[in-house]
Amino acid sequence: MPPTAKRLAVFCGLFIATLLATGCVAPGQTGIDKRDYIDRTEREVRTELYQRIPDFSEELAEAPGYAVFSNVNVSVLLASASVGYGVAVDNDTGERTYMRMGGLGLGPGLGVKDFRALFLFDSPEVMQRFVNRGWSFGGQAEAAAKAQDKGAAVGTEVALDGMRVYQLTESGIVLQATLKGTKFWKDKELNYD
Repeated sequence: MPPTAKRLAVFCGLFIATLLATGCVAPGQTGIDKRDYIDRTEREVRTELYQRIPDFSEELAEAPGYAVFSNVNVSVLLASASVGYGVAVDNDTGERTYMRMGGLGLGPGLGVKDFRALFLFDSPEVMQRFVNRGWSFGGQAEAAAKAQDKGAAVGTEVALDGMRVYQLTESGIVLQATLKGTKFWKDKELNYD
C-alpha cells in the first residue's frame, strides 16, 4: 500500500474511532438529561408516523411493544460508522429500556446521514430477545417510499425477523432498513431504576 493510502486509512480509522467514542449517547450532561432527550425523540417519531401513515396508531397500540432509535451515520471514502441511542417500550407494562446502537461498514461513500427509526415488534418474545440479548443485523433490507406530501403514498413497512421497521429522514419516511452490521444493546448508564 502506498504511503499516502496508509495515511488516509489511518486518518479514516481515527475519525471513525473518534465518532464512536464521542457519539454513543444522547446529548446531555446527566443521565436524566439524556433520558429526557431520548424520550422527546421517541414522542416526536411517534407523532410523525401518526401524521404520515393511516392507521399507524392502531398498529402501535396492538403491538406488544416498540423501540425508537436516533442514529447518525458518517461515511468517509471506504469506511462508515454509525452511532445512536433509543428506548424500547413494552406496551403491556409501560416499562422503558434505554438502549444504544452502533455499527461499522465498508464501502465507498462520503457524507453524513441522520435518521430515526421505529421498530414495531410482532410478538413479546421478539421484543424480549431484542431488549435482553441485544440484536445484530447482518443483512440489509430495502424498500423505498416517498412521504405523502411529496405526492406518493406510503407503502408497506420493512419486515425483519418478527418486527417491522419504519425509518424517518429529514425528507420524510423512507422504508429502507439500513441496518447492515448494526448492533443494539442495553445502555447500563441510563437504566438505573
